Amino acid sequence: MNGYQIITDSTTDLSPALAEELGIEIIPMEITLSGASYLQFPDERALSNRTFYERLASGETATTNQINATTFTETFERYLQAGTDVLYIGFSSGLSGTYNNSRLAAQELSEKYPGRRILVLDSLAASMGEGLLVYHAVQKQRGGMGIDELASWVEANRNRLAHWFTVDDLNFLKRGGRVSGAAALFGTMLGIKPVLHVDNDGHLIPVEKVRGRKNALDALVNHMEKAVEHPENQAIFISHGNAPEDAEYVAKQVKARFSVPKVYINYIGPVIGSHAGPGTVALFFLGKSKD
Repeated sequence: MNGYQIITDSTTDLSPALAEELGIEIIPMEITLSGASYLQFPDERALSNRTFYERLASGETATTNQINATTFTETFERYLQAGTDVLYIGFSSGLSGTYNNSRLAAQELSEKYPGRRILVLDSLAASMGEGLLVYHAVQKQRGGMGIDELASWVEANRNRLAHWFTVDDLNFLKRGGRVSGAAALFGTMLGIKPVLHVDNDGHLIPVEKVRGRKNALDALVNHMEKAVEHPENQAIFISHGNAPEDAEYVAKQVKARFSVPKVYINYIGPVIGSHAGPGTVALFFLGKSKD
C-alpha cells in the first residue's frame, strides 16, 4: 500500500472491526487499576470496557502509563526490516508524553535504517478524534497519497478535527486538575455539566457550563452546527464512557440535522476513560477549526 504502514495507539478508541478494516497497527497503552496493570487493546482482551467502567464507578482508581521508546522501536523495526516505511500518528502531546517517546525511537531508527522513511506525527487529538484523523489518513493513503504528502496533509488538517464532549461526573476532571474541588462539589449539587473541547495545542479546555444532561448532549450537536464543513460527505465519530444510550441520542440528532452518511460509535477506552470518567460522551467531526 504505497510502501508504508500507518501505525497509531489505542487511545484512538477504534473498534476491532474498524481497526481491521483500516489495516492499521494499534500499539496498546497501559493503565493501572487498583494496583494491577492492563494493556488496552481494541478487542478488550485484557480488560473489557464495561468491566473497567463498572470498577471505576464502584470507587476504584486508575492511572495511565505512556508507551515507552523501546516499544516504539520494536514495533517500527518490524516494518523497516521488511522494507516498509512507517507513518505513526500519535496521541496528543498536550495530554501525554507518548508522542515524544515515538520521536526518540524514530531518531534512533533513522540512523540504523537510512534508506527508510520513519515519520511520527502528533495528532493533537484524543479518543475517537485521534481515531477520525487516522481514518481520514487511511482514506488518503488508499487514494494513492505518498507518505510525505500524507504527513503534510495530517499536519495541515489536524486542527480542523473538532472534539466536543461532556462529562457526567465532575470529580474525574477535578482529579486531573481541570476543575477545582469547589466547582466539582457545587456543580454536582446543581446538576451542572461542563462542555469541553480540545484546543490547537491538544489540551482539554472547558468552554461552557450547561444545566442538565440532555442540554449538555444537545450542546455538542449545537457546536457541530456552528463549525462543521460539508457534513453530507463526512464520517462522524462518537465515543462514550459506558453511556451507549446517550451516544445513540447524539447520533440520532446528528443524523436528523446534518444527513451524514456514516456515524461510528464506540467506547472511550480505559486510557482516556481513566481521566474522563463514566458517562462521558464525545462528538468528533471535521470543521473550519477545532472550536
